[in-house]
Amino acid sequence: MKKILLILVLFAATIATAQEKTFEKEVRKISKRIEMITKNQKDSLKMKVIEIDKRLEKGEISKATAESLKKDVATYHANQIEIKVSEQERLLQLLVQDKTNGKIVSATDDDLTGDEINTFTVGNKTFRFTVNDDDKKDKDVKRKERRRKRQKRKTTSQFVFAMGANNVLTDNDFGSLNDSEYQFWRSRFYELGFTWKTRFTKEASQLYFKYGVSFLWNNLRLENNQYHVKNGDMTEIQTFPENLTESRLRHVQMNFPIHLEWDLSKNKKYDDGFVYDRTNQSVRLGIGGFVGFKLGTRQYLEYDDSNNVEIKQIQYDNFNMNTINYGLSAYVGYRSTSLYVKYDLNPLFKDTEIRNISMGIRLDLN
Repeated sequence: MKKILLILVLFAATIATAQEKTFEKEVRKISKRIEMITKNQKDSLKMKVIEIDKRLEKGEISKATAESLKKDVATYHANQIEIKVSEQERLLQLLVQDKTNGKIVSATDDDLTGDEINTFTVGNKTFRFTVNDDDKKDKDVKRKERRRKRQKRKTTSQFVFAMGANNVLTDNDFGSLNDSEYQFWRSRFYELGFTWKTRFTKEASQLYFKYGVSFLWNNLRLENNQYHVKNGDMTEIQTFPENLTESRLRHVQMNFPIHLEWDLSKNKKYDDGFVYDRTNQSVRLGIGGFVGFKLGTRQYLEYDDSNNVEIKQIQYDNFNMNTINYGLSAYVGYRSTSLYVKYDLNPLFKDTEIRNISMGIRLDLN
C-alpha cells in the first residue's frame, strides 16, 4: 500500500511540474508564500511570549527580564519577516522583468485548443484521451451556459500588483525631485490588493467603476550617510556618526482605491446576437484616487562599528508621519500591464509640505 501511495504522489508531482509556467500562477505562489511567512513568524512569536509569561508566573525570571526577552524575540521575528519577505520581493521583481521581456506568458482558458485539453504529459511522453461525443456536446453546452452567466455579470474582480520608484515632492513642485535627499531608483514601493470592476450600464460597455483594497509598502532611502531623527513634533534628517550601508524608512499602509476606468477592449458578439464585454484585452485608462491609513512605520539602519562589527538596527516609531493619507492616482496601459502614478495630497510628515509620489508598473490580473 505504501508503494502504491508513493507512486501516486510521484506521478502527481510529475504532472504538476510538467504544467506550463504562467505569470499568474507564479505571482499567486509568491503571494501565498508571503502570507505563510508572516503567519508562521507571528505564530512562533506568540508561542515564545506565552513561554516567557509562564516563566514569569513561576518566578523563574523578573518582570524586567520578561519584558527584555519579549522585546528580543519580537525584534528577531520582525527581522525574519523582513529578510524572508525581501527574498520574495526580489522574486517578484525578477518575475515582472521576465513578464516585461516576454519570457513568461499569461494563459487563459480561451487560449487552450481542444487537443491541449485532451492531453497530459509525463516526462517526455504525451498521453491523449477521448470522450463520448454526446458527453462532449453536453459539456460544451454547460460550459457555454456557465460562460454566459459569467459574462452577464456586471462586476468582475482582479488581483493587483504594482511596483516602482518612490520619492517625495516639496511644495507640490516636480522640480524638487532634482534636489531630493532620497535615492530615486533605490526608494521603491510595492502594492498588493484586490479590486472589483463594475460597469455603469446593464449591457456591455467600456466604462467601469473600479474600487478595492490594497496594502502598500513605501520605502525611502536617504543619500549621503543621512538618517531620520524624531525631534519632538518635528522629524529631521541628520548625518549619521558611522558609515551607513543602509538607511531606509518604510511605512506600510492600507488603501482603498477608487478609479473610473475606460477599457477599450472590443466587445464580442455571438451568432445569436448576444454581446458581452471583454476586459483587459486592449488599451485601458484609469483615473481616480485613494484614501487609507498607515499600519506601521520603521527605520532600518546598517553600519560597521569601530571594531568592524556589522550592526543592524530597526527603529519602531511613527516619525511624526500623518496616520491618514489620501491622494490621486492614474494608470494607462495595454491588457493587464499599465504605467502607474500615485501622489499623496496630504503631507508625509506633520507640519511639512513634503508629499509622497510613486511611479511604476501595475498589473491587473483577472
